[in-house]
Amino acid sequence: MVAGGTVSGAGAPTGPDPRIPSAHQLRLFVALSEELHFSRAAARLFITQSALSQQIKDLEQRLGVQLFDRSGRTVTLTPQGEVLLADARGVVTAMDRLSHSASTQARRLSGRLVVGTVGAEAAMPYTRAVLSLLHERHPRVQTDVRSLHFADHFDALFRHDIDVAFLRPPVPDGIEVQQLATEARLACLPASDPLADRPRITLAQLADRPVIDVPPQVPRVWWNFWAVDPRPGGIPVRYRPVASDLEGLLHLVAQGEGMCFLPAAARDLFPRPGVRYVEVTDLPPSTAGLAWLRNNRTEPLIEAVADAARCVASA
Repeated sequence: MVAGGTVSGAGAPTGPDPRIPSAHQLRLFVALSEELHFSRAAARLFITQSALSQQIKDLEQRLGVQLFDRSGRTVTLTPQGEVLLADARGVVTAMDRLSHSASTQARRLSGRLVVGTVGAEAAMPYTRAVLSLLHERHPRVQTDVRSLHFADHFDALFRHDIDVAFLRPPVPDGIEVQQLATEARLACLPASDPLADRPRITLAQLADRPVIDVPPQVPRVWWNFWAVDPRPGGIPVRYRPVASDLEGLLHLVAQGEGMCFLPAAARDLFPRPGVRYVEVTDLPPSTAGLAWLRNNRTEPLIEAVADAARCVASA
């Protein structure tokens, strides 16, 4: 009778059908058909020759056909064995595919990755490519993308408020970076500056222009690079009011309080009234990258996004 979704009663099956071969036996059958030698096949399968022989005999009994002719000094497939070999290979291949798929699913990560971005990094193509590849590989990982200010984007990593950050090096000690792109830097000038309408200028022409500064908690190694301090020839940089984020910086530039240097993408992403972007012929380029704390490099989520970044960078 049927009760609770189970079948009971006399004659009900109580176990596997003894006529159905196991996937292991089919794998042994395929290996022996390729070697046509019990000793070599057993060595390849890491089992004893007697165990292999017994399994093949049991397989033949289950199938009701003889698979191999053992009458001479060599082992050959019987006509029945030849016919069944293709099906056996199909089953073994399907089992291997199933095992690989199950293993892949078991390795897939889950959890929440907190991603920090500075300026326009969230909109950059490499950022989208890295996060897209991460989601493709690990669909159960959730990403929380947060916009950071100049003043706290490194501190956010050290405080563990974020796991990784898309940012612009250089970085202070304790942080590792996977480089993703290289880009020119431009001078960001007040529109009233006589140099603002020129197609290109040099660093020497900017020697007397004051530069907008950043809060003291920002690592100086970072802002010195972006302020080009010191200038060629050791010329000191004069600093003016402090900005803690990009909008504040652009506002001060538009007000004529000073200038700054920004990635070339800013010209398209941050056009502002009162601001002009000008090419500087002797200004070294900048890099963009994904950063994480060196001490956290082996954490599974960080390893996963770092590997995605390496793949995007190599492509």
